[in-house]
Amino acid sequence: MASGDDSPIFEDDESPPYSLEKMTDLVAVWDVALSDGVHKIEFEHGTTSGKRVVYVDGKEEIRKEWMFKLVGKETFCVGAAKTKATINIDAISGFAYEYTLEINGKSLKKYMENRSKTTNTWVLHLDGEDFRVVLEKDTMDVWCNGKRMETAGEFVDDGTETHFSVGNHDCYIKAVSSGKRKEGIIHSLIVDDREIPEILE
Repeated sequence: MASGDDSPIFEDDESPPYSLEKMTDLVAVWDVALSDGVHKIEFEHGTTSGKRVVYVDGKEEIRKEWMFKLVGKETFCVGAAKTKATINIDAISGFAYEYTLEINGKSLKKYMENRSKTTNTWVLHLDGEDFRVVLEKDTMDVWCNGKRMETAGEFVDDGTETHFSVGNHDCYIKAVSSGKRKEGIIHSLIVDDREIPEILE
């Protein structure tokens, strides 16, 4: 006589059975910090079926069920600015594979090193909410929690100020010359007349 104890494990669980398969084929996860936020890229590679699935922030971007060629690359876009990303699949030996992520044609490490030179990032807590503010130094675009902000620039005695609002808070990014060629221009975020420390991503 069959009792209820020999039922499949996932019967009482809300998740469908395919979630078990998903966990076995997940081979790589990357967190990529872009101006509009930090994006999670997940890659599934079925080394027997050749299946390839790319998720960006939990949303399926690419699905290829049967691929005879187990190595190669998958290219897709990430974030509001549609940044180009490529996952390279290379065989190391036998059935071992290496997965590398490129952003805009650069390795993730090189891209992030370059990004730290071209952007400033601040995280602040206002009215019980966290905000991530990013300045793109080349365009002077300001992003806050994934949205490009309306800004107004103004020249002041010792540099420039780029003004914008977060909720009902007055914010501006002050750009001042460091006086040293190696350091260049120093950017500071001022919110309600107090300076917010920069974070390094």
